Order: sequence, then C-alpha cells, then structure tokens
Amino acid sequence: MSFIRRNRAAIITLAVAVLFLALGVLRGETQTVFRKAVNICMECIGLG
Repeated sequence: MSFIRRNRAAIITLAVAVLFLALGVLRGETQTVFRKAVNICMECIGLG
C-alpha cells in the first residue's frame, strides 16, 4: 500500500486544520486570541 492510502484520514485532517488556521489568520482572529490570553494571564498572576 502507498503512504497516501494508509494515512488518508490523517492527511485530510491535517489539510482541514491548515485551512481553518489560514481562515482564522485572514479574519484577524490572532489578535483576539492573543488579547484573551493576555487577560487570562494577567488575572492568574494578579496584576490585572
């Protein structure tokens, strides 16, 4: 069997994940995620 036939599900899952990552970056979601992460960290440390 070839590599692609044995790992078809993994390849499709990886392709969908890359597609969703690219869509999120294009929509500007990285800034939203970063802002939420900073807020959570500031609350845990107690600076905010």
